[in-house]
Amino acid sequence: MSRIAFFTYGILREAKGHEQVQGIFDRFEATFSQLEKSEGFIDRDRGEWGDRLSPRFFDRDKHVADLLTLSLWTDLESVSAFAYRGPHGEAFKRRREWVLKPEWPSYVAWWVDADHTPDCEEACQRLEYLHDHGPSDQAFNFKQPFDENGQAVELDRIRLHQRIKDNEVHAG
Repeated sequence: MSRIAFFTYGILREAKGHEQVQGIFDRFEATFSQLEKSEGFIDRDRGEWGDRLSPRFFDRDKHVADLLTLSLWTDLESVSAFAYRGPHGEAFKRRREWVLKPEWPSYVAWWVDADHTPDCEEACQRLEYLHDHGPSDQAFNFKQPFDENGQAVELDRIRLHQRIKDNEVHAG
């Protein structure tokens, strides 16, 4: 059975430790706790899925630091339920305080085989592909998702609302 790989990317306004971006780091514990309890969550990269890389949008001469996450999920509705609710949802609403407004996609999703664990290099390539070519079965977003067979689909609203309810119960 296939799984959704999900990669998020942002360029920080200041380096870690600077008061302007401290708010995002202060939310990590609550956000990762929410993530671990979220319905449909499988696993996340904690630094062991390969070397940490940055997409080409990061300019070492211009930018001080970036943030990225890479995770695996059972379905796109589970990712959406996590992303826009709870501690992560609150941080998402305030993201412009901490990260630059992107001129690139801030996230990308794609299907992977059950026995495949994506790495940062693959994630960066998928994000760049989405930026260069738009959504396809190779790299997509919530607005234009694809199923594991490569067909364009819409998010299943019933499943999404069930995932939101399940997460609220888990958050208890």
